[in-house]
Amino acid sequence: MNVAWQQAIPGSGWSSPIIHDGRIYMTSAVELKGGALSLEVYCLEAAKGKGVWKREVFNVGKKDVVPVHSKNSQATPTPVIDNDKLFVHFGHLGTACLDLEGKVLWKNDTIKYPPVHGGGCSPVIVEEKLFFSCDGSSNAFVIALDCKTGKVVWRKQRNMNGKSQFSFCTPLVIDVDGKQQIVSPGSDAVIAYDPANGSEIWKVRYPDGYSVVPRPVYGHGLVYVCTGFNQPSLLAIKPDGKGDVTDTHVVWKTSRGVPHTPSPLIVDDEVYMVSDSGIVTCLNAKTGEEFWQERLGGKYSSSPIYAAGHAYFLSEDGKTVVMELGKRHKVIATNELKERTQASFAVDGESLFIRTEENLYKIGR
Repeated sequence: MNVAWQQAIPGSGWSSPIIHDGRIYMTSAVELKGGALSLEVYCLEAAKGKGVWKREVFNVGKKDVVPVHSKNSQATPTPVIDNDKLFVHFGHLGTACLDLEGKVLWKNDTIKYPPVHGGGCSPVIVEEKLFFSCDGSSNAFVIALDCKTGKVVWRKQRNMNGKSQFSFCTPLVIDVDGKQQIVSPGSDAVIAYDPANGSEIWKVRYPDGYSVVPRPVYGHGLVYVCTGFNQPSLLAIKPDGKGDVTDTHVVWKTSRGVPHTPSPLIVDDEVYMVSDSGIVTCLNAKTGEEFWQERLGGKYSSSPIYAAGHAYFLSEDGKTVVMELGKRHKVIATNELKERTQASFAVDGESLFIRTEENLYKIGR
């Protein structure tokens, strides 16, 4: 493995690094004396890994710190950049906007909900609004903040009936017939929202699905949604309906090899997914026909990526499997960092960036 550099990152966090204009941005949670937390943002040079700046955004007292799942962290949501503004989100602990030199422009720590296992949903930006879900133990809702001020533009209760309401899924913004939709899976159902006011456009129910983690993907006119625990399914949904379209707009579904955590991947006419137990499945994206399965071994939480003609699968123990994809597939390389990781890759040109439990690595030139 060609390690260009590695840089220790203080604290802990499973947010993925993001890259913009030659710089890397990432979040972390640093434990303080007495059980308090410092929620921080780091900026590094992508070329050499040198630190540019760091900023504490929130200082959280012990009474507000909720225990997280062993596979989660207090800094799991991935940041997002838009119009040279950096937006960071720490679930129920707060959301903030910074400029790219680290100045805090606004903070909002008033959006409270009862988390289960900590936060996980990363925010998305649509129509100058910062959108994320708040799927806690009860009264689940989705919310949109004004990107300029951090104030609430709209907030909508989830129209769901699941026994377990908590989920962690990052939404996906898609364009359908020239109009944008926010596709946001939660427990019991996936709902598409109108970015303007939060009204429901369509909904597909999957009763008893909960703790949904994989982000949806969109291609071939279909949205591909995983349904979470206990037995996950993958649904291929036409997003052009109105209201409850469970019985009319699910084109195909499968329950074989579907992940609880990693997001699916679309390449050409195929959809790929790696299960948490390390089994890669290749399906016809239009029909759901299974072409092949390959056991990689290990456990997987990171979402796979496709870059420079190859797919990259990163296991929780730091092993990267590089594959040629298609109806015929081939493992062409295996590289090991031998460090625990659950964050997903970042890509910049011909380089990969991997966040482990203690370090950030640049792989490549």
